Amino acid sequence: MLGFLNSAMSSATQRFLAFEIGKPGAKNVSSIFSMSMNIHIIIAIFVCLLGETVGLWFVQTQMTIPVERLHAAEWVFHLSLISFAVTIVSVPYNAIIIANERMSIFAWVSIVDVTLKLVIVFMLGLLSMDKLILYGVLTLCVIFIVFLTYSIYRNLYVEGAKFKRFWDQELFKTMMSYTGWNLWGNIAVVMSGQGVNVLLNLYFGPAVNAARAIALQVSVALNSFVQNLQVAINPQIIKSYAENDINYMHRLVCYGAKYNFFVLLLLVAPVLMNVDNILLFWLGSVPEHTISFLQLILINILIDCVSSPLMTAAQATGRIRLYQSIVGGILLLNIPMSYLILDLYGQPHFVVFVAICISILALIARLLIVKNLILIPLKSFLREVVGRGGIIAINVYGFSYLLDGLDLGFILDTLLTVCFTLLSILIFGLDSEEKSAIAKQIVVIRTRVLARYTQ
Repeated sequence: MLGFLNSAMSSATQRFLAFEIGKPGAKNVSSIFSMSMNIHIIIAIFVCLLGETVGLWFVQTQMTIPVERLHAAEWVFHLSLISFAVTIVSVPYNAIIIANERMSIFAWVSIVDVTLKLVIVFMLGLLSMDKLILYGVLTLCVIFIVFLTYSIYRNLYVEGAKFKRFWDQELFKTMMSYTGWNLWGNIAVVMSGQGVNVLLNLYFGPAVNAARAIALQVSVALNSFVQNLQVAINPQIIKSYAENDINYMHRLVCYGAKYNFFVLLLLVAPVLMNVDNILLFWLGSVPEHTISFLQLILINILIDCVSSPLMTAAQATGRIRLYQSIVGGILLLNIPMSYLILDLYGQPHFVVFVAICISILALIARLLIVKNLILIPLKSFLREVVGRGGIIAINVYGFSYLLDGLDLGFILDTLLTVCFTLLSILIFGLDSEEKSAIAKQIVVIRTRVLARYTQ
C-alpha cells in the first residue's frame, strides 16, 4: 500500500529532470538530482519508521491471517519495508537514466530483473526454509542488485548528475509542493485498489484475496508492455513542453494513447478468449472467482491504458493541483461504492464493475482538465483514440465470439485472434499518414533484404 510514495516521487523526479534537460539555456541537472536524492533518503527513513510502528500493529491485529502463518507474515512485512526503502532511494538513479532516454540500459536491467525473479521460483524448490520468508529474502536481494546496477551505470556513463552535498530551500519547496499533489493522486490510485483488497479480505477472507491477486498478476504482466512503451514516450512529452513545441506534444499524447491501446489489445484479446484454458494450465486448480476477476480486470486496464499519456501531459505542465484533486477524488469513490455493492449483493467480482465505471469517469475528467492545460484538440483525441480503438475492440470481440463456437483449439484460436487484431489495427486504427509511413518502411526493409541476397 505504501507504493504510492514510490510512484509519486518517481513521477515528480522524472518530470523535473526531463524538464531541466529539455529546456533551452543553462542546465541545472546536478542540483535537481542531488535534491531528489536528499528527499528520497528522508522519505525512506520515514517509511521504515511508520511501517515498523503503525504498519506492524495493523498486520498483527487487524488483518485476517491464519495464526500459524503470522510469524512468516511478520518476517515478509519487515523484508518488504527494507525492499521498499531501497526502491525509494533508487528512484533518482532510474529517473535520470530515463530522462536522458538511455532506454537500452533500462531494457537490459528489466530483463535481468525478470530473469532473477524467475531464478527465485526455482530456488524456492531447492532450499528448505519457509517458502514465504525465503521469497521475501530473495526478492530483497534482486531489488538490491538492480539498485547497484543503476547506481554504477549512472556514475560511469551519465554526465552532469553527480550526487553532492547540496540543499536549496526554494527548490525543496517547489519539488515538495509538486510531489505533495502528486502524492495525493497516487494515494487515491493505491487506495482505490488496495482499499478494495482490504474490503474483500474483511468480507470473504484470504481465499478471495488470492483469486484477485492471481488475476492482478496476469494483468500486471500484460500491462507491463504498455508501461514500458509509455516510459519511452514520457521524456519526449515533457521535453516538448519544456521546448514549447506544443503541436508535437499533442501528437505524442494522441499517438501514445492510441498505441498503448493497440499493444495491450493485441495481448489481452487472446487471453480473454482462452482465459479458462490458460488458468487451468497454469494453476491446475483454479480458485473460485479467479476467471471473472481476470476478465473484468483486463477490460479495466484497456480503459486505463489510454490515460497514461494524459497523466504525463498534466505532469509536464507542473500545474497538477486541480488535476490531482478531481481525478484523485473520483478514484477514491471506488472504496465506498465497492463497500455498498458488497453489502447489497455479496458478490466479490462486482467490485471490478465499480472499478470500470470509475475508470471511465476518471478518463473523462482527465480529458477535460488536460484540454485546458495544454489546449489539446479534444475532437481529434476522441476520433483517433476512442473512436478507432472502440471500432477495433468491437470487431475483435465479434471475431472472438465466432471463433468460440468453432472450438479450433488454444494455439489456432490465439494465432487467428492475434492476426485478426493486427489486421483490424492496420485497417481501422491507422490514418493515411501512418499507413504511408509503414509502407515506406516495408519498402526500405525489402530493398535491404534483396540487396543482401544479391551481393
